[in-house]
Amino acid sequence: MQNFKSHFMFSREQRNGIFLLIILIVGLQCVYFFVDVSSENISINKEELARFNKEIDSLRLVQLEKNEVKIYPFNPNYITDFKGASLGMSNKEIDRLLAFRKQNHWINSIKQFQEITKISDSLLNQISPYFKFPEWVTHPKTKQKPVFSYNNKSKTFAEKRDLNKATAQDLQKVNGIGVVYAERIIRFRNKFVGGFIDVIQLQDVYGLSLEVIERITNNFTVKTPRQIKKININKATVDNLVNVQHIDYDLAYNIIEQRELREGYKSLDELKKVKDFPLNKIDIIKLYLSVD
Repeated sequence: MQNFKSHFMFSREQRNGIFLLIILIVGLQCVYFFVDVSSENISINKEELARFNKEIDSLRLVQLEKNEVKIYPFNPNYITDFKGASLGMSNKEIDRLLAFRKQNHWINSIKQFQEITKISDSLLNQISPYFKFPEWVTHPKTKQKPVFSYNNKSKTFAEKRDLNKATAQDLQKVNGIGVVYAERIIRFRNKFVGGFIDVIQLQDVYGLSLEVIERITNNFTVKTPRQIKKININKATVDNLVNVQHIDYDLAYNIIEQRELREGYKSLDELKKVKDFPLNKIDIIKLYLSVD
C-alpha cells in the first residue's frame, strides 16, 4: 500500500510543472475553438479560372467522342439483346423482334421492322439508315425455270464430252449443276496439272451428291486423263504413300504394317482390311497404286 501511494506523491517542482502543462493545454484548446486563423484575403484570378474550366470541358468532349458508339451497316434480322440496347431499343421492342425470328420469319423492309418491333418514328429515323438487307431482298431478280440441254440418259463413250475440256457453261447444262457447282468442279480440276484422271474424282468435289455425279457422268467422261506414275504398293515407302490423296502418315504406316503381315498385297482390294482405311475413297486411292 505504501508503494502504491508513492506513485502519487510529487515534489513542489513536479507539481508546478504539472500545473503549467495543464494551463498550456487549456490555452491551446481555447485558441483552437475561439480564434479564426483562416485567411479572408485569398485572391482568385477569374480569367485564369475560366480558361482552366474551358480546357477541362474541351477534354471531356474529346473523351465523349472517343467513347461514342459508332454504328456500322447491319442486317436488322440479327440484332441481339446487346446490339438492340446499344441502339436505344427497349427490352419489349427487342423481345418482339426475337420472337418474330424464332418463328423462322425474316424482316425484309424498314416498314416491316417498325411493324414488328413497334419502335418510335424518331428512333427508326436514327437507325434505319444503317439497315443493310441482303442483295436478293433489295434487288430481287425474276426467277426463271432453268432449261437443261442434257437429259439423264447415259450416252456412249463417243457421245460423251471430255470432262477435262468442259467449260463451266457446259457443266451448267446438267440438271442440278448451277454456277457455284460448275465453278467448283473447274477449280478442283485445275488444282492438278492435266486435270482429272477419272470421273470417280468428282466424289472429292465438295457438295456434289451421287445423283448429280451420275448425271454428269451420263454426259461427260475423261477422254484425256492426267498422266501419272502409279506407285507399287508392295514397294512403296511411307513418304511415297503420303503423296496419294486421302492417305496420311498414320494410314501409310498401317498399310505397310498390313503388307508385312500379308507378305505383300495380291490385289488392291486387300487394302480394305487395313486399319482405319477410308473405304468410301478406295476407288480414288486405287487410281494412284498398283501391285506390280
